[in-house]
Amino acid sequence: MEKQLHLNRLSSRPPVPGGGGGFQSGSKMRMGPGRKRDFSPVPWSQYFESMEDVEVEDETSKDTFRIYRSGSEGPVLLLLHGGGHSALSWAVFSAVIFNRISCRVVAMDLRGHGDTKVKNCDDLSAETMAKDIGKVVEALYGENPPPIMMIGHSMGGAIAVHTAAANHVPSLLGLCVIDVVEGTAMDALNSMQNFLRSRPKTFKSVENAIEWSVKSGQIRNIESARVSMIGQVKKCEDPLDSPAISKSIVEGIIEEEEEEEEERESNNKRKKDDDLEVKKECLYTWRIELANTEKYWDGWFRGLSSLFLSCSVPKLLLLAGVDRLDKDLTIGQMQGKFQMQVLPQCGHTVHEDAPEKVAEALATFMVRHKFTEAKGGFQCVFPAC
Repeated sequence: MEKQLHLNRLSSRPPVPGGGGGFQSGSKMRMGPGRKRDFSPVPWSQYFESMEDVEVEDETSKDTFRIYRSGSEGPVLLLLHGGGHSALSWAVFSAVIFNRISCRVVAMDLRGHGDTKVKNCDDLSAETMAKDIGKVVEALYGENPPPIMMIGHSMGGAIAVHTAAANHVPSLLGLCVIDVVEGTAMDALNSMQNFLRSRPKTFKSVENAIEWSVKSGQIRNIESARVSMIGQVKKCEDPLDSPAISKSIVEGIIEEEEEEEEERESNNKRKKDDDLEVKKECLYTWRIELANTEKYWDGWFRGLSSLFLSCSVPKLLLLAGVDRLDKDLTIGQMQGKFQMQVLPQCGHTVHEDAPEKVAEALATFMVRHKFTEAKGGFQCVFPAC
């Protein structure tokens, strides 16, 4: 099997404290009276030093994985995003953690997500995605990779556990899983399709998508939303592919126009005009149709707690609420098998809603285990866990 790194590198200036662009990282960006909030998108280069496409080749396919990087010294923080998101969901967090500890950051678009291009983008099984992680690490670093701390959110957290359990990353230092546990995840699967159906199918612009993400509470931190949503939506490629226009409706219009009833023709014409008007407005849609990945959900999460506990490396579990703990994890936490920290007043995208708190928890964990050293005056706080 041949794996090679295809450098399609775009350099930018190094991230600066606060995430660049004059923002205060993690702020809710409180605006003065009468001032509108800014929902304009912000480029990745405000938070990462470079972007690369990593090519992984074998006998049957040639896949390209998009990654974003910062840093050249210290352990690698390998960041895996949640379902429907992209590597850009780690942008603000990356800028914060990079200024607190000595580390390198690698955020990766998983298959089927972001700007990663794979031959079989429909295969989102835990086994395939875990193998992807190992292949990308080998393509980047060869047979002697540096120490790696793997960090995953939601689906990405589950894939991180599967990757660690299968030993696809031999230089693994530790594992951090953010807001995903087996019990809660399995319970939520029944209502997931309803949640996905409740989301808008299309947006008039990227700004419109960013505004929706903030006002709906999907991402509570406007700074993160302005860079993260770029990786979640894309331009509609074909009018008939736009979710706003059902192909069956268009075909129905054509069939009905052939009928001779003037009133029906008039109604159809109005409907057609309305659909065309909607099409003009609906320029962006989701990059991945999560509803179509349902057959893989069970495989991501079933048995996750025991798999997490079986990983021999030091482990950190960050949760948005203590109610998310299931029985196996409660027992494991009481036995000291992992460190846990609850970050209240956050939504599910904890690392986007509160990047400073997540960075502080992770930095403290890594310094405590002597994986790295603090920098920039960062003072570690060891929580009682």
